[in-house]
Amino acid sequence: MSNVPGAETPERSTILIVDDTPQNLTVLGELLQPLYRVRAANSGERALRMVRTAPRPDLILLDVMMPEIDGHDVLRRLRDDPSTRDIPVLFVTAMDAVEDEERGLALGAVDYLTKPIKPAIVLARVRAHLDLKAARDRLARQNDWLEAEVHRRMRENVLVRDLGIRALASISEARDNETGRHIVRTQNYVGILARHLAGHPRFARALAGDRLDMVVKAAPLHDVGKVGVPDSILLKPGRLTPEEFDVMKTHATIGANAIERAIAQALAGVAEGEAEQARGAVAFMRVAHEIALGHHEKWDGSGYPAGLAGEPIPVSARLMALADVFDALMSKRVYKPAMGLEETTRIIVEGRGRHFAPDVVDAFLACREAFTAVAERLADPVHTEVRA
Repeated sequence: MSNVPGAETPERSTILIVDDTPQNLTVLGELLQPLYRVRAANSGERALRMVRTAPRPDLILLDVMMPEIDGHDVLRRLRDDPSTRDIPVLFVTAMDAVEDEERGLALGAVDYLTKPIKPAIVLARVRAHLDLKAARDRLARQNDWLEAEVHRRMRENVLVRDLGIRALASISEARDNETGRHIVRTQNYVGILARHLAGHPRFARALAGDRLDMVVKAAPLHDVGKVGVPDSILLKPGRLTPEEFDVMKTHATIGANAIERAIAQALAGVAEGEAEQARGAVAFMRVAHEIALGHHEKWDGSGYPAGLAGEPIPVSARLMALADVFDALMSKRVYKPAMGLEETTRIIVEGRGRHFAPDVVDAFLACREAFTAVAERLADPVHTEVRA
């Protein structure tokens, strides 16, 4: 049996006939009962109640001239209710003027039959409209299934992407003797800052729409360039010499260049007509490029590799800069013990307007409890010693 909804064997259809004349209900009932499940209502009010109870009708044969609530009002109420608006309604009436038929069809009836009825015509019209409804229902189920399948596959693709990013980032961290918790912590810190600043006038555009999610998801790639730093420097126990630090600083450019090459290769491999689908992936990689290249830039221009100052530093890199330093200060390194929260906060505040963007420091202070919660929840094992 197919996994696509709509392939199942159809059940016996239910028809609701509505007429205030018992003889008309009897005639229609006897005509339809051999082929369908038939329900009957002798007033518009009763029909409106029955249409919401099981078994719900697949089709309604509705008289027009009825006391209290006539057929036109019944149809209006059915069409106004989302739960009943898709039930096809056939008017069956003695009103046979052209303008009557035009009015009924304009209100939303799918067909118009006049009394006295002709059994063969009634059966043919009923069968045709039930077939149409079954086809519409089947198509709707298939569309729902396809939409759910598309969402499922998109979630799978996002999961594969995220796992790939985490795996790639972990390679560089593993060479630096770091645990994956550094990656997760800094990603959490970036997310905290981004969400806090998303409504800020100077940050709203850079964090609008999918950008915020891209910044958070790309954060683990900030140190991917460390794979290009020699082990003698990356794994050195103790502080680096100025010359060694110059080599260490190249990891920002190495990582950015690697991401840039990946973007170029991805674009070169895009088939004609698939550029739109690739746009999201490329946009994400450009955010990763910003972070890898710019997370060691400083607000006063004393950072590296480009010595950018102030607003030219991408927002994503500004957030990563503070997140990375906070984690480095709060964690034990081969060349220093872990600092406490107050000392770490003091250093970050002192760096406001020098190392860090002032607004980002303000956001950190507003969210310090959230930072602390992440640091405690994802603390490194006590034996871990790493290099920032």
